[in-house]
Amino acid sequence: MTAIKNFFSELKVLFRSIPSLITALFVTSVVSMNLLANKSIDTGTTWLALDCGIIFSWLVFLLMDVVTKRFGVRAANLLSVAALVVNLFFAAFYIAASYIPGLWSQSFVAGSESVINTALDGTFRSSWFVILGSSAAFVASAFLNNFLNVLFEKMFKNKGFLAFSVSCYASTVIAQFLDNLLFAFIVSYHFFGWTSLQCVTCAATGAVAELVFEVVFSPIGYRVVKKMEREGVGQAYLDLLAAKKEGNV
Repeated sequence: MTAIKNFFSELKVLFRSIPSLITALFVTSVVSMNLLANKSIDTGTTWLALDCGIIFSWLVFLLMDVVTKRFGVRAANLLSVAALVVNLFFAAFYIAASYIPGLWSQSFVAGSESVINTALDGTFRSSWFVILGSSAAFVASAFLNNFLNVLFEKMFKNKGFLAFSVSCYASTVIAQFLDNLLFAFIVSYHFFGWTSLQCVTCAATGAVAELVFEVVFSPIGYRVVKKMEREGVGQAYLDLLAAKKEGNV
């Protein structure tokens, strides 16, 4: 009972310590990423397949890197799980809304109202396998990303931008590949008719595309981390971790 109480006390301190804008961007990006994963991208080839979740997935991983750098792996993992819970919460409401009688505004096309309305309901309803696949892929890749980020950074003595960027790039491309691969084989391979080649190429291409975003925006992430360090943002959580390590909590 004490362990559970201490855990929830830690959660309260953590979510008071992480800047609200980072938390808001992270959670909304996770929800949006999983919703947009319902739409595939027409690449013009038969061997390459992508989905629109890529629009937000890079931001999810960049924010995880920022949280990991300032607050540690455990904090980033807890934030990831919290975001997943919120995503499932919203998914439940999307499903409920899709069963409410009525018409979407986009369905007012003469002769096609029923077809368009049903399609839109299906998009927001999502199938259980899409929710399951995206949840499993996200948790596995998030935990891997946060762990690798710290592991790669330990290879550098100087903890400047080079250490930040290389650890972020390496952890992102590996974890994003796992994320895309798991989702592709859990969902797209079994339910959307993708081939094994499409699953692998989607995972690899998506990881590279998301890495490009990481390269472009990592300087912003680095400045955010350094600003938090200078201003002592989240010090209460870091003090709590230090006290727990010393056995004072």
